Amino acid sequence: MVSPASISAPLLTREAFAIAVGLPAGVIIAQCDKGYWPTMKVGKRVFVNVELIRKRALEQEFKV
Repeated sequence: MVSPASISAPLLTREAFAIAVGLPAGVIIAQCDKGYWPTMKVGKRVFVNVELIRKRALEQEFKV
């Protein structure tokens, strides 16, 4: 299980990200494969770039 504190990590596995946002892992994996979420591949593992999502959200928040 992913604790709220771990969401502050810059990278999460797709499965951990799915738990954190409350969606089924299959949905997040499919969305990542389609490019809806920024991902980073390290070896054979794929991580969701949570820090980039946070940065993009802050940029949109302050646009007028």
